[in-house]
Amino acid sequence: MASIRPRRLSWFFTRATERARCPWPGTRINLGGTFCTSTTHTQDGDFQDLRQWRRQVVNMAAGLVGEYQRPVLVPMTLANPPYLDEIFGAVKGEGIPVHHFFLKVPEDVLVRRIDGRSVTPGDPAKDERVRAWCKSKIASCVAAADALPEETTLLDGQLTPQELADAVRARVGAEPRP
Repeated sequence: MASIRPRRLSWFFTRATERARCPWPGTRINLGGTFCTSTTHTQDGDFQDLRQWRRQVVNMAAGLVGEYQRPVLVPMTLANPPYLDEIFGAVKGEGIPVHHFFLKVPEDVLVRRIDGRSVTPGDPAKDERVRAWCKSKIASCVAAADALPEETTLLDGQLTPQELADAVRARVGAEPRP
């Protein structure tokens, strides 16, 4: 296996996260979901608008990397360019390299994927509210592709989760999973 520098942070998408983390047992994930459920939402429901939320994402990511000396994979969409710059800049300021991956997915595929998932299986009404909120963010996420940092790796959203995970591992220097 290729040598991996332990202080590393990768931002990308949820479905391939489990497949990508296999070379690094104990890799930490899902910082966004952790904090979105524990913060007060803004008027439009976007927890990323909360400056404290953005600070806590940075603090948690840096803390996990520092404490465990393992990569941190973060499946999170940061569609607001200033927020992305703020979070990535702060993480880099901690001396942690960031690999940013953007999954380019056609809008109709995003809608189908959102409709096909359940975040709160025991609460169909809440599931529907979450799906509606996610769909309301599609336009800003698609538009964000035009304002991505130069070093962003664009990935084809039509690939399978395994193919995406292999592409991520190749980019960050891990060998493909057998």
